[in-house]
Amino acid sequence: MVRRVAVIGAGAGGLASVKSCLDEGLEPTCFESSEDIGGVWRYTDSTDSGRISVYRSVITNTSKEMSCFSDFPFPEDFPNYLPHRLLLEYLRMYAQHFNLLQHIRFQTTVLSVRKRPDFSTSGQWEVVTETGGVRESHVFDAVMVCIGHYQEPYLPLASFPGIESRFQGQCLHSWEYRDVQAFRGKRVLVVGIGNTGGDLSVELSRVAAKVFLSTRSNTWVISRISKHGFPFDVVGTTRFNHLVEWLLPSALSRRIRFRKFNSWFDHTNYGLASSKSSKFKLIVNEELPSCLLSGMVVLKPNVKEFTESSAVFQDGTTEENIDVVLFATGYNFSFPFLEESVRSAIDDNRSLYKCVFPPQLEKPTLAIIGLIQLTGSIMAGSEMQARWVTGVFAGWNKLPPPSRMMAEVLKMKPSDKRNPPERENLKMSYISYMDKIATCAGVKPSVLRLLLTDPQLALAIFFGPCSPCQYRLVGRGSWRGARAAILTQWQRMLQPLRTRVVGDSSSSSSGWCWMCLLALPAALTAGFLFSKYPQPGWSPWAG
Repeated sequence: MVRRVAVIGAGAGGLASVKSCLDEGLEPTCFESSEDIGGVWRYTDSTDSGRISVYRSVITNTSKEMSCFSDFPFPEDFPNYLPHRLLLEYLRMYAQHFNLLQHIRFQTTVLSVRKRPDFSTSGQWEVVTETGGVRESHVFDAVMVCIGHYQEPYLPLASFPGIESRFQGQCLHSWEYRDVQAFRGKRVLVVGIGNTGGDLSVELSRVAAKVFLSTRSNTWVISRISKHGFPFDVVGTTRFNHLVEWLLPSALSRRIRFRKFNSWFDHTNYGLASSKSSKFKLIVNEELPSCLLSGMVVLKPNVKEFTESSAVFQDGTTEENIDVVLFATGYNFSFPFLEESVRSAIDDNRSLYKCVFPPQLEKPTLAIIGLIQLTGSIMAGSEMQARWVTGVFAGWNKLPPPSRMMAEVLKMKPSDKRNPPERENLKMSYISYMDKIATCAGVKPSVLRLLLTDPQLALAIFFGPCSPCQYRLVGRGSWRGARAAILTQWQRMLQPLRTRVVGDSSSSSSGWCWMCLLALPAALTAGFLFSKYPQPGWSPWAG
């Protein structure tokens, strides 16, 4: 029986894992190699330690209501999108509220995680750690690896002839970037147009002599701000929208999305994306279109080669006097401490059963937390994984036999290996994945049942944002405050904006009630469909 659990990493996923272990009566010990919690969200000015962290100006791409831990909403006075210091403050509040710090051993590096000789019967692991030069061996009944996927910078220099042999300028990966000071007055080429590449291009354009942004991808740019000024993910990530996308033919659904994206600005005119392409990525950036329109950032195709001071692009154009090339090309993940037999079987999250469990193990006592790409908050997804995993460890949740898990993994796994930027295109639907894991954990709410017992709540969770608190309404770990948190989430979104009142507007709550009443027939139909038919795993955002 699982009792003692090793949790590796004290970032958001590690904290959620420690808390989930405690909820299930397990005994967690968390090993954190640095001196504090927070993972990548703990910003440091220096890169000397090699630890990956966010850059100084980073703002979250998912809003507070969609990113919170399911039984611990953000304070109502926190802004909807958070700088790293406030997110770290929230993680500290979470750790203190649930007394998690006493279970964390800081400045302790995990050197190896290996099966015990009797693993086939005991499922136990030998974990070797090092603290202050002193090595120590431990035996644990289970292990939760919570180091995420931002581990090793992916720097594809071999794909850019001349960058190592001829180019005389500076070459950096975005993980080394902290702020704009070192780039003042320089001509900068940013390679890669993910969220980081877009953010850095905009920020550098304010001080650099010129910024060029090179991409080979079709990229749609969206704003954090949606209808009536509410966060984009709050308005877009609803069970109603999810159902509509499921019911519509994929070609029609894609056309509707592209038309919506183009309603802000025509992406084809800006050279960003074509509505005729089936492969695309989505980034969040309010300022990039303005920078392109004003010429502060110049979009370029993929780089063909580098000379001593120039970049030659695939379309034959050349940009001279490039001072700095900044690669925003993502990260690789690795688990060097895992024994080879386990490590070699994990080439991406599609090698894991439901992106969590290595299916080939005789005993399901190793779980990988947070190795996911979702269209919503990874923090919320990691917590859901942790709740399911600890339920498995405690014996409440059951897994199918290894043969069935292997069959599902092979069915879901793509036929070719992909580099980090291409893995971005494999993002899974947030609602589909959360519901899938919630079903395994026995905590998925039933819209149809709630319509019969609590219609106001049912309509709120169907037409309103699919926030993490929905997964605390039923099942193990249910939270008494979940209903109130769901029904007051719109007020928490508006609260930080009410620093200056300008007259009295119509009540949003009364408008919400009228909409719910009018939508009751649709909700009843939807509840029936959701209960009768399995929900899809396909992500409408993934192209």
